Amino acid sequence: MPSGQDLRAAPVSTTSGGAPKRSPADVRDAARLLRAAQDVTLVAHVNPDADALGSALALGLALQRRGTTVRVTFASPAQAPEPLRALDVAGLLVAPEQVPASPELLIALDTADPGRLGSLADRLATATAVLVIDHHATNGRFGTHNLVDQTAEATTVLVLELLDELGVELDEPVARCLYAGLVTDTSCFRRGDADTHGIAARLLTAGVDPTATTRALLDTHSFGWLGMLGAVLGRARLEPDAAQGLGLVHATIRLADSAGLAGDELESVIDVVRTTAEAEVAAVLKEVAPEQWAVSLRAKQHLDVAAAAAELGGGGHRLAAGYSAAGPVDDVLAGLRAAVDRAPAPG
Repeated sequence: MPSGQDLRAAPVSTTSGGAPKRSPADVRDAARLLRAAQDVTLVAHVNPDADALGSALALGLALQRRGTTVRVTFASPAQAPEPLRALDVAGLLVAPEQVPASPELLIALDTADPGRLGSLADRLATATAVLVIDHHATNGRFGTHNLVDQTAEATTVLVLELLDELGVELDEPVARCLYAGLVTDTSCFRRGDADTHGIAARLLTAGVDPTATTRALLDTHSFGWLGMLGAVLGRARLEPDAAQGLGLVHATIRLADSAGLAGDELESVIDVVRTTAEAEVAAVLKEVAPEQWAVSLRAKQHLDVAAAAAELGGGGHRLAAGYSAAGPVDDVLAGLRAAVDRAPAPG
């Protein structure tokens, strides 16, 4: 096993002042770190989505084929969302209890803040080296090595670049993991440029079935989801004068609404609420415990909701972000209104 000093000898560089773009040297140094490691633990954030888990599983598959001991995990919930379990074709997912107390190399994926690792955040202090791969604007670069670029459409884009540097040949299982993150984080390619579609073309050429993959991730819900959606949308409110006069629409999912539904089904409500034509900003407040809330934010183009979320203790992307809050729903909404009224325009 390489020594701790060897693993830390070539930290991934980032430009001063927290500038967002990675450089080719960042990717080369991250690849050098992976080539040296014999045991790798890949950790997605709590309540993992397709970008977090797709990134971890794609990189995990490639490393396993190189002979590396690999485990993929996340702190909570106990199981991955059902649509994402099919991505784990090699059985790499393990319970958080199976993560070594002192990992050789810990890779945190799609995670802007150590707190998003949940109970596994303590491994950051005990790991020999920590590589952070992420595209959130609010990432604090908490690794010993960091491959962070907020201009990347998804974390899977950074993982693909790293796989190319490692000389990994794309096959369908790896490509499907990458496509899952790309299609979801671009809202089915509503966001992205020619390069984004070029990446998608590469993944389809590798064998991904876009119809089946997208249907499982985005277009399949339990019947109970319809009842929840009807109740929640019936309580939605539009505040045209909020969000600096650009409009705020918000909906609230109470504990009683969410009984028996998976977390990813609740998260999908924001994609319906954000279609409101009269509102620049959309918010969905999900009650996770009595008067404990997970808040999802979306903006169309004029306001940076990552800045608003950061002010409230969260983070994310300029047009998609979130945070946690506690207290009566009216107080949470008051704090939200104040934050979006101060949100800057996207840079």
